[in-house]
Amino acid sequence: MLEVSPSPSRRLGGGWRAVVPVVLRWALPVLWVLWAPLAWWVEPRESTEAQLDWDLATGQVVAFQRASGWADDGAHWGSRPRPQYATNGGMLVWTVPNGQSRYTFGAPPAGDSYLADPDPSVGAAPSWRDAQLATISAAGSVDGGPGQRIGNAAALLAGVLTVLWLGRLIGGAPPLAGTRWFWFWVGLLPFGVGVLAWTYRELWRPPPVPVPGRGSGWRGVGWLILAAVGISLLVSVARIVFGTTVVPG
Repeated sequence: MLEVSPSPSRRLGGGWRAVVPVVLRWALPVLWVLWAPLAWWVEPRESTEAQLDWDLATGQVVAFQRASGWADDGAHWGSRPRPQYATNGGMLVWTVPNGQSRYTFGAPPAGDSYLADPDPSVGAAPSWRDAQLATISAAGSVDGGPGQRIGNAAALLAGVLTVLWLGRLIGGAPPLAGTRWFWFWVGLLPFGVGVLAWTYRELWRPPPVPVPGRGSGWRGVGWLILAAVGISLLVSVARIVFGTTVVPG
């Protein structure tokens, strides 16, 4: 009997199919561990007007703007909220030299006093705080500052992590603990929790055979809603217990 050996291309393809899960098993958690502290560092922290005055007095405010709230560029768990600029917004957002952003809620300014130099013909001069903020606003934000660089690095890590996960989920072998749609919806959980759950259940502790009645897409939507609510409550309680410095948002 003539024995035919597998072609090099077939051996190479089989080798890659065996190597990719091993690489992702370590790459995804490592990327998440790198992303988490960076995202935590640049996450906006609620503060007070007294802290704003202290930062102004000590020259710690490098950027400032008024806003009407927060805007999120997308539903991706790695996206970073940004302040919605508003001339007379009641939210004050400022950045300190270490790259962290702080915000508080205060009274809107009288007219546009913080955007321009005092006009003697108008009457009362702006307060000391408004004068300081006018100078900082006129100077503009610090391009390429620590906060921007750290935020960009966190966004890049989250993007690479998501692309690798989606590539394996869509183009790899069918998952064993749930359907692809199930894991897609679970993967949208905040803070990358769903991606970590997929990594653990499908790469680190996969079942030997497909689980009977694997989770469907609708079940994944249910898990997404319930787990998202649970995570939100847990974060809120942790913020009350440990404060906004430890649990920002």
